[in-house]
Amino acid sequence: MEMKMKVLLMLCVVVIIIQSEVVHAAVYNVGDSGGWTFKTVGWPKGKRFRAGDILAFNYPSGAHNVVVVNKAGYDKCSTPRGAKVYTKGGDKVKLVKGQNYFICNFPGHCESGMKISVFAM
Repeated sequence: MEMKMKVLLMLCVVVIIIQSEVVHAAVYNVGDSGGWTFKTVGWPKGKRFRAGDILAFNYPSGAHNVVVVNKAGYDKCSTPRGAKVYTKGGDKVKLVKGQNYFICNFPGHCESGMKISVFAM
């Protein structure tokens, strides 16, 4: 019986830890009130992000997209094979620990500053 109580207590602690991580996640609107659009490349400056935070990419469907890319894709404004592409507008993306890269791959959009690089602790 004592072993069952210990296991139950450990499970409760794990659930509390998981819930506290979710509760502390912040939601950021990329581009603030302007949304995901041109010249958002500097938007992350001065902000502190954590793994698990959510980036909300707000844009009219069909006008833009959001592509999760690697550093090479970010630097070259190109979409690597197998990259995740969001197209609906109001897309929500959870940050992973480390560097996160996003572009719009519509012709000329990334080159016009529609890309962000976000470091999450």
